[in-house]
Parts: sequence; C-alpha cells; structure tokens
Amino acid sequence: MPIMHIVLFEFKPTLHKAQVDDICTRMLALPQKCRHPSTGQLYLKSHSGGRDTSPEGLQGAFTHGFISEFANEEDRKYYLEKDPDHLAFVKSLDGLVENVRVVDFEPGKF
Repeated sequence: MPIMHIVLFEFKPTLHKAQVDDICTRMLALPQKCRHPSTGQLYLKSHSGGRDTSPEGLQGAFTHGFISEFANEEDRKYYLEKDPDHLAFVKSLDGLVENVRVVDFEPGKF
C-alpha cells in the first residue's frame, strides 16, 4: 500500500526569498538523490511541492507544501531515519524554519 507523506513549512520571517527558493529547490531535488540502500535505485515514487496558493485562508503561517509518495513503510522508514541525503537536508534547515507539520496517510485507509 503506498504512503503519502505531506510536509508543510513555515519559514522564519527573517529569511530572504532567495533562501526560501534554495530550500524548496533542494527539497524538490531529493527524489533524484535518494537511493534505496539495497537496490541503489531511486525510490520516491512521486514528489512535488510549491508555494501555497489556497484562497481559503486556512493555511495559517504555512507558506509551502510538499508531497512525497513511498511504495511501502520500509521505504518511508529508511527515508525518515537513515537516508543520508534526506537527513542532510533536514539538518540544513536548522535555524531557517519556524514550524513544520507532517501528515502521512495511506490512500483510502481510514
């Protein structure tokens, strides 16, 4: 069963647009870097994201969102706990992000 991984960012208000753009570019580049440890193959099934454009006004201070799709729990677990490229990206956010929200779900599973 695939797993959808949603990440929402609220960046620190002191960041310049170029810094936010750099973070987003690096986040979107992860699928071309993250490789499965046993096969060496790229393992994120899909990945997209961008700046919030919702007219509903319910996003609070979150300005950017990203969605990643994993084939299974094993791939998600590796990504979150061991993938060196993902872990380096997360570490690079220190001091740049005010708040993060993460929601994962399996499509159609309630």
